[in-house]
Amino acid sequence: MWVFLGLFPHPPARSIGSGCGSCGGEAVTAEQGVFIRVGRRLLTTPAGAPGPCRVCRGKGRSYFCPSDKMFLSSSPETPRKKMISCRFVTMNLLSFESICIFLLSQALLVLGIQQIHVGQEMIGKISAAGQLMQCSASLDVLFLLDGSYSIGRGTFERSKHFAGKLCDALDIHPDRVRVGMIQFSSTPHLEFPLDSYLTKQEVKERIKRTVFRGGSTEIGRALKYILHKGFPGGRNASVPEVLIIISDGKSQGSTAMPAMQVKERHITVFAVGIKFPRWEELHVLASEPPERHLLFAGDADDAANGLYSTLSDPVCTATAPGCKVESHPCERRTLETVKELAGSYVCWRGSKQPNAVQASLCPFIRWKRVMIKHPSRCFRTVCPDPCDSQPCQNGGTCVPEGLDRYHCLCLLGYGGDIHCAAKLSLECSVDLLFLVDSSAGVTLEGFLRFKAFLKRFLQAVVGQDSPMSVGVAQYDDDVKIPIELSQHKDTFSLMKSIDALNFSGGRTLTGRALQYIAQHGFRSIPVFADVQDDLPHVVVLLTDSKSQDSVAEAAKYAKDQNLFLIGIGSSFMRAELTTVTGNPQQTIVYSDPQDLFNRMPELQRKICSVGNPEGCQAQSLDLAFAVDASSGVGPENFLHLRRFVRSSCLHFVINRDVTQIALVIYGSTAHTVFALDTHTSTSAVLQAIDQVPFLGDSASAGSALLHVYSDVMTVQKGARPGVNKVVVLLTNGGGMQDAAAQAQQLRHNGILVFVVVIGDTERDTLLRVAGSPTYLVHISSYEDLQYYQGLIIERICEEARSPVNLCKPNPCMNQGVCILGPGSYRCECHGWEGPHCETSKGALRGDSPRSPALPPRSHGQWSPRGLQHFSRALQHSKRQMDQRH
Repeated sequence: MWVFLGLFPHPPARSIGSGCGSCGGEAVTAEQGVFIRVGRRLLTTPAGAPGPCRVCRGKGRSYFCPSDKMFLSSSPETPRKKMISCRFVTMNLLSFESICIFLLSQALLVLGIQQIHVGQEMIGKISAAGQLMQCSASLDVLFLLDGSYSIGRGTFERSKHFAGKLCDALDIHPDRVRVGMIQFSSTPHLEFPLDSYLTKQEVKERIKRTVFRGGSTEIGRALKYILHKGFPGGRNASVPEVLIIISDGKSQGSTAMPAMQVKERHITVFAVGIKFPRWEELHVLASEPPERHLLFAGDADDAANGLYSTLSDPVCTATAPGCKVESHPCERRTLETVKELAGSYVCWRGSKQPNAVQASLCPFIRWKRVMIKHPSRCFRTVCPDPCDSQPCQNGGTCVPEGLDRYHCLCLLGYGGDIHCAAKLSLECSVDLLFLVDSSAGVTLEGFLRFKAFLKRFLQAVVGQDSPMSVGVAQYDDDVKIPIELSQHKDTFSLMKSIDALNFSGGRTLTGRALQYIAQHGFRSIPVFADVQDDLPHVVVLLTDSKSQDSVAEAAKYAKDQNLFLIGIGSSFMRAELTTVTGNPQQTIVYSDPQDLFNRMPELQRKICSVGNPEGCQAQSLDLAFAVDASSGVGPENFLHLRRFVRSSCLHFVINRDVTQIALVIYGSTAHTVFALDTHTSTSAVLQAIDQVPFLGDSASAGSALLHVYSDVMTVQKGARPGVNKVVVLLTNGGGMQDAAAQAQQLRHNGILVFVVVIGDTERDTLLRVAGSPTYLVHISSYEDLQYYQGLIIERICEEARSPVNLCKPNPCMNQGVCILGPGSYRCECHGWEGPHCETSKGALRGDSPRSPALPPRSHGQWSPRGLQHFSRALQHSKRQMDQRH
């Protein structure tokens, strides 16, 4: 008769099935209840009571249960790794000979560590020195890499990574440092000898290709292999030999004697702990003194420093001037599982009589995981810090970059040079008026925050030579201008006036305030005779409360008075501020109170951008996005693409005269979401993008590009002659086989094709579509797409500034021929009339819509200056025709 135990974690796991062999073993705690199978009966114990849980444990045997694909080791380590609490479950009472249920406990989220007890600044210096050091001498280095099951595949990969990082500290060269590797487990295996790879890159690549072998941990056998074979591929005895053992130190055989014999051969041995190492066993392996030869792989830079520090004097070249080796107290830790006898209790054993059990006393064993500490000393090289001389001024923070370079993080308002000199001027001439919300909605705390922001910003940017006049107004129910434009001649008196501003706490009437400022805010007379009275008028609105009156009409009125509006507020004010400014590029949103002060440089740039737009804002551009909405992209990734298009549109001024944007989505066929002439404002474009659906069928990038050529980038659909044109193709690389010819057709007609690919795709195909590596961006994941937006926008802007061919694409309709002239073009029509061959010769009757009126000099020849007017008139004519039908 057999008695079996079911062990289940939370949630319950499935049983492994029969065929695992017979069960024996010792009892463990039953914290959540147990069940025992006796013949066809199921006996249970209540939760919390000690029970006869048993773990399959053989004598030097291993079991493999096919139904769960789980390897089961019967080594002495097994109980420590497989003990968990028991839980009562319902089980189908099928008849079978034996069941063994093995479950692996969850790994604790704890790392075995080596901690150096010094300040964070010293840790930074040790890490920086470790990254820059390099041992350059005649040296044979052999890695002895633990590939046993106690390490596991994951930790083995970390060991390989560490070995590669350690190679960075070695000057690998045929005449200097040579590197080899042996992997050991049950038996040692030579991965590559010292004379196989003679450059650093070759060695690191070969280490990456090393395959985990698995087996028991036989460090002693690996050392005996080295004693017998020597350093494979090594040089003569005059070249120092260094053995670097990377292991958890849990050897299943004795290591003391072979370790001593290796060291007697004058081989320098470094023992590097990985995972949760047994430091006392690694201590036996390391050369004397062990404190200098014990390292931890968890911190590669620190370990590289420790290796170099030990080898620097006898072997490697001297350290850099001023660098020295220092001793620091450190503590090495590891996680151990210990067995504890907690007492005895009644348990059940099998009986020769049918349907009966025999009770007896069983030991009550408890397993605990404890952190063992090993105090020691660590020797590390420390070099002079370039920040020791405190080179940063005005409260700037010095950040070292290696041993001899640094940069300064400057406070806002400073940064005139690399050492944080004061910046005293906006370097632009404007009349600047701050409109500060003083209503109850912003609270007294918010109003004081705005005052502090004003003071810090104006102290930073207003100097004696500043060509800017400043005023401050505040509002709630009423509007007051306590500081008139150009009222103060110096910064000190300006700060005193700002300090005197008082919180009022009325209603939030932002619309009324904007209208008042448009009428009265810039009527003050300059006090300086040399100040111009026709400077741009800039209003900076500071608010953190929703307006209780309408802002749209007031903002329109203010802009009609040639006021340049900039809005500043917290994130929930974004929509209202965009309504006020009319352009997201003139809106500044902060995430928290401290972030408001981080926005000062951004405000400085926006103030000085009035009348001088940067980048694409000053260039006319027809831009079309072709977005892959096929099943290969998937609905979640399609949202990433849609968000990218949306945020990209914020970088352009969208109207008939500057940038027009079209959007096409495609699967097996392409669909125009909106054409170039559909939307004339940023808000309308953004709203349309938010409604774009996912298609979900197969992808054909070729059909999308053909659709853009024939149905988007045409004069009939709003494309403007004489304006640069760009198509941005966003795809995962699917369906690109038929796209090269269509992309070439677009380029031949003066339309740039910019390809953005996310994922793995054949590069040759992509290059044929993009036409040049300059117009191809390959991104590894959709999450990384946002980080490439600046690069993509910059390249689009470069194209917008390039010269344009007025006849490409052909602006002439109905097979008209475009003939280029000096600074203009004309259309040669066949059977059609009009500047662009848009009207049939027999169509001009009294009941037919007439083509747009032409300027007096429009005998079919147009200059770029008149093209945009005609395009708008043509669209109006089309709409009238549609209404009549």
